[in-house]
Amino acid sequence: MTQSVSDALVFEGINPMLLLGEVSLMAEPFADASTLGWLTNSVFVAAFIALLILWAARKATRNAQRVPSGFQNFFELLVEFVYSQVEQIVGKKLAPRVFPLLATIFIYVAISNWFGLLPGIGTVGFGSEATQATLTLSAEDEHIVPLLRPPTADLNTTLGMAVVFMLIWVYLTVRETGVIGFLKHTFGPKGGIKGLLGMAIVPVFLFVGVIEMISIALRPVSLSLRLFGNVFAGENLMHVMANLAEKYDLPAFVTFMASVLVPLPTFFLELLVGGLQAMVFALLCGVYIQLSTAHDEEEGH
Repeated sequence: MTQSVSDALVFEGINPMLLLGEVSLMAEPFADASTLGWLTNSVFVAAFIALLILWAARKATRNAQRVPSGFQNFFELLVEFVYSQVEQIVGKKLAPRVFPLLATIFIYVAISNWFGLLPGIGTVGFGSEATQATLTLSAEDEHIVPLLRPPTADLNTTLGMAVVFMLIWVYLTVRETGVIGFLKHTFGPKGGIKGLLGMAIVPVFLFVGVIEMISIALRPVSLSLRLFGNVFAGENLMHVMANLAEKYDLPAFVTFMASVLVPLPTFFLELLVGGLQAMVFALLCGVYIQLSTAHDEEEGH
């Protein structure tokens, strides 16, 4: 935003910082940063979701029956569905090895996204409102600080998941193809081209290999920012829709009903987006594994 635009907004009585959104961009610590600064509202919810998944898995497998019913039946249906999708992406050879990773990513991200739609998560918080429109106000004065927020609305969480996945990806790729095999697959001529033609196009494939290495290095950034951007945008949208009626000085009852009814279409849209983003994150992880190991599997056939 240029200075002239900012000055124009201030002249009209509008604080430019409000254009950044009404939900805090950063996760907020529960205690003093010098003691428990790492325990933020998103970390707390992330730990709770992890414990919830462990509890659900334990509940479904504690007294497993030969003929499943109830929650065990639902849990097995979910596992079988995810396993079939993983098998279609990475193949039968790698599916048993990477299924725990991809299934954990999909289930954890989906629950984290949907957890943000629960009443009070990401929308109920604290923060002082601006009393004057000046450029000197800090971002904390202009944003709502949620008491709890979904972990996928925190860039630290999404980036951490992406980095951990890439480290596991390196391990799986090296284990399946070896370092030499990976370098040959990345920089070597494709399509079985040999002879003088193969030697002539080596520089082309070397250049393509360098681009591929840059693409691999940027995967954690694209994975994390895509998920974070969609969830954080949805969190802001839900907050704006819930508080839309307050801008018009309507009666208290009308404002309350509007805060419940107006966000409903956005709520169902965010349900769809939350599941879709979890699927995209896990799908891309599976595709990355398949691309770096497919040639090794094909040679085995």
